Amino acid sequence: MISNFRLSAIGVAVLSLASWAAHAQTAPAATAPAPSLREVTVTGNPLGASELIAPTDTLQGNALLQRSTSTLGETLNNIPGVSSSYFGPNASRPIIRGQDGDRIRILQNGGSAPDASALSYDHAVPVDALVTDRIEVLRGPSALQYGGSAVGGVVNVIDNRIPSEPLNGFGGRADAGYATGSKEKSGGVVLEGGNDRYALHIDAFDRRSDDVRVPIELACEKPGSPGFARRICNSQNSAHGGAVGGSVFFDQGWIGASVSTYRSDYGTVAEDDVTIGMKSDRYALEGEWRPGGFFSSVHAKISHTDYRHTEFEGGEPGTTFANKTNDIRIEARHRKIGGLEGLIGFTSETGRFSADGEEAFAPHSRTRSNALFVHEELGTAWGRLSFGARTEQVKVQSFGYPEDPSITRFTVGERSFNPHSAAFGALVDLTPQWQLTSNLAYTERAPKDYELFANGPHVATAAWEVGDPSLQKEKSVGFDIGAQWKSGANNARVNAYVTRFRNYIGLTATGNQRDDEGAVVTDPAAEDTLAEYVYGGVRARFTGIEASGNLRLLGADGFAGTTAGSTLDLQWRGDLVRATNTDTGEPLPRISPVRVGAALAYGDGPWTARLGFDRYSAQNRVPAEGARATEAYTLWNAALAYRMKVQGASLTWYARLDNLSNKLAYSATSILTTTVYPAAPLPGRSLKVGLRVNF
Repeated sequence: MISNFRLSAIGVAVLSLASWAAHAQTAPAATAPAPSLREVTVTGNPLGASELIAPTDTLQGNALLQRSTSTLGETLNNIPGVSSSYFGPNASRPIIRGQDGDRIRILQNGGSAPDASALSYDHAVPVDALVTDRIEVLRGPSALQYGGSAVGGVVNVIDNRIPSEPLNGFGGRADAGYATGSKEKSGGVVLEGGNDRYALHIDAFDRRSDDVRVPIELACEKPGSPGFARRICNSQNSAHGGAVGGSVFFDQGWIGASVSTYRSDYGTVAEDDVTIGMKSDRYALEGEWRPGGFFSSVHAKISHTDYRHTEFEGGEPGTTFANKTNDIRIEARHRKIGGLEGLIGFTSETGRFSADGEEAFAPHSRTRSNALFVHEELGTAWGRLSFGARTEQVKVQSFGYPEDPSITRFTVGERSFNPHSAAFGALVDLTPQWQLTSNLAYTERAPKDYELFANGPHVATAAWEVGDPSLQKEKSVGFDIGAQWKSGANNARVNAYVTRFRNYIGLTATGNQRDDEGAVVTDPAAEDTLAEYVYGGVRARFTGIEASGNLRLLGADGFAGTTAGSTLDLQWRGDLVRATNTDTGEPLPRISPVRVGAALAYGDGPWTARLGFDRYSAQNRVPAEGARATEAYTLWNAALAYRMKVQGASLTWYARLDNLSNKLAYSATSILTTTVYPAAPLPGRSLKVGLRVNF
């Protein structure tokens, strides 16, 4: 009932704002919040250059609105080089260039955003696109200022909860949507206002859905279910949250703070009667001081995150995971010296992790890391050069299982590491239309607490996972080269890359089976056992290519010239990644197949329409044990939007049809495909309709 009230309140807010806009007088242009700084890509680009050396994609505005789903991984899926770990419709992380987990760093406004999603595939990322302004995706290891956990790439979720520039006036947006495939009802409101001295931000969202429709009947033993249905059993979800933040501006800078919360209750799909109740509270302080002199600015961020979720079995609380983290980040930018500009920085993170319950497969632990980094760029007559370096001190401590001293399977101890990383980049302007980019990076990553000290049953992977306290640093060398062309509305870009690892840390099957007490089972006929997997290091190689572009077919810059303001574009993309265990020659698991996609995008005044497809090739390059090949499939999609001005507001009505042909498909990058196949196919046909009001 409370959830119904929250969603109804948001819906009323949307309609009220639309009504207000219809009767309001047109606001002077000077009172609208200035959007200029929001358009600057900041991830991996600390100096704010307009042209980026590292491969980066940005989703914002209507592009983000029409791609958004309930999970971060699925929202970003099909960006070139980016796939999803898809653990059903409620939990997924981005996979970048074949790498996932703790090799992909998820940030919030450039700062740490800790949770437990890298620990297990069924743990969701506490982020919702309804209250997100922009998502930036940096592919590759060049963002070393974010540490070894960014060796695969960085995803930065930007929400402006701490305004970094004055907001002269009042504005915001409101969203409401409904999707047929899961009967999802969603709504969100973002309000911002202020003057030259003060700025305030408030946001709230609510999202609720039932089990997701699929093209085939699946068994379901959830209480109240019909036994078999064309739905993914236990895939319902309820999430809500919000934030309050503000900033004060003065002559030499600004300072701000925010408080945010995220709550969700969702089914895990691997088990019919298991749900996860999650909460994440984050407190952040951020500011910038511009003292003049050698250092032109000093930017600081401090945050504390309190994350906790409990796994309920049939309504009874089971294992509880908690992660409390403190994060400090300071960047001091120096004034330009000739053509050289750059910054030095310091970061410090402390995290306390605990897992309590029968399915606690990792011990209580504490991880501390401190790092110094430098980033410099040199402008030249033909382009730009960049250089970066980072040195860290990391200490990982295991406290075993203090809640029950009789449980002694966890190793108690500590390990210390000193990872070092360096990166070089170059951008060459060949002509006004052509650019070349290249990046070379050496990265070291300290093993995570669970990679060192895990020893327990992990239901999401259907394995008994065992850490190795003697693991050494993971080391890699990555190289990419890219070219991009732009002429009016037409553009194209391509990137090729190779990353070689020494001591690539992952799980390897030992061939043993364990019972629920952890004892090794020798009877091959024994039931209810888990396969034993041990964390270890191997040599590995990742290679791939990514390409995307836009071709104007009709309209200005198009083959058919200008036709009464109408435009027709062909948007295309594709990627390929190969990941190999070079010790054995076998493929690494859960790697995306070859993908190609295209869409026709039509625009005529306030109307836009889109029809496209994504083609996934069969993935037959899988390990000999513990993996399944997946068949090829094509997913069609369509979208229609209409924009209208109503006095001081802009309204966008939209409809999006996903999986238009209701194709049965399974994700090659999902652990569900390899362990409990076919428990969770990709969602079937679904129509989403919605309204966004910007004012």
